Amino acid sequence: MKNIKNGINTLLLTLMLTFSTASIAQEVNINKADAQSIADSLNGIGLKKAEAIVAWRTEHGNFMDLASLESVKGIGIKTIEKNKNDIQF
Repeated sequence: MKNIKNGINTLLLTLMLTFSTASIAQEVNINKADAQSIADSLNGIGLKKAEAIVAWRTEHGNFMDLASLESVKGIGIKTIEKNKNDIQF
């Protein structure tokens, strides 16, 4: 009985972690969102990086594709790859 209870607890913990991590990222239009929305929506993007994205966009115009995000200081291919399904244009 104790093994079954431990197994159920492990399963519940695994499910909680899986669904809580999956819900962190959400789609965001990188050309329209404010810095706070970008920071809240993407993994590995804090407020400072989100502000850099907005500043770059203000100075240079809209991002055309994922590769153009690499022009923003502090945004690399790993961050882009991690969030590619959640970035809209």
